[in-house]
Amino acid sequence: MSELLIHSMAEFSATILACLTAADARDVAEIGAEFGGMSHRLADHLAPIDGHLTSIDPSPAPGFAAWAAATPCVRHIAQPSLDAVPGLAGIDAWLIDGDHNYHTVSRELAEIDRIGRRDGRPLLAFLHDVGWPCARRDMYYAPDRIPAEHRHPHSYTAGALLDRDDLTPGRGFRGMGQFAFALQAGGPRNGVLTAVEDFVADATTDGRALAFAYLPAVFGLGVVFAADAPWSEAVAALLLPLHDNALLARIEESRLRNYLAVIDWQDGHMTRDHPVAA
Repeated sequence: MSELLIHSMAEFSATILACLTAADARDVAEIGAEFGGMSHRLADHLAPIDGHLTSIDPSPAPGFAAWAAATPCVRHIAQPSLDAVPGLAGIDAWLIDGDHNYHTVSRELAEIDRIGRRDGRPLLAFLHDVGWPCARRDMYYAPDRIPAEHRHPHSYTAGALLDRDDLTPGRGFRGMGQFAFALQAGGPRNGVLTAVEDFVADATTDGRALAFAYLPAVFGLGVVFAADAPWSEAVAALLLPLHDNALLARIEESRLRNYLAVIDWQDGHMTRDHPVAA
């Protein structure tokens, strides 16, 4: 049923590429390639301007590595992000769509920020899955990579529902063996949006000027950028009409409720009390 639910960061490509143009970003790094939908768009954008894409993914979909090797402007690093990112330099913009949990995203942002400050590159980072279900709930593709003290109790089989903080066994949006969700949503150090908010708050406490835009569609896109960068006003102008947009949020809620209803139907839980939404 994956084709029933758009889920890729590539759905935001028009906005992301416009921001990259406004910031004159030519060296771009992405964390998480999956099937390469966004990678292809980035390569097509960067090649004509002599740009470069560094794609970090330890296990992308079949064929991605061969495509990257055959595309001159692309370099693929087959390592987990927390191993690969410290070795990078001179990156103008980052796309983060890897392991969707507080520990990983917090460390990715901290390392990206350190590299940018070292290299004199203002921060420009696009983060996927800052909306439901990962906003306030950790997801783990590889729980064993998360230190025990930073790993929430989790399940591969219980699912998330929109109006519940706990998981429901055998129902809802769930990993089916591919990934695990934290058993409870909310609380400290839990979820992607929580990681982003804590990062921005810490930077603000240190006297730095960071801006954050939230696009509430397709599982949520967050954009963190230096508010004092020479291109910040141009990027802000592109994002402002979409930031925390109530209509987008309502459409996303309807989309998710319909999809969860389809999952319920597939699971055999549909009753007159849980009709498929129109």
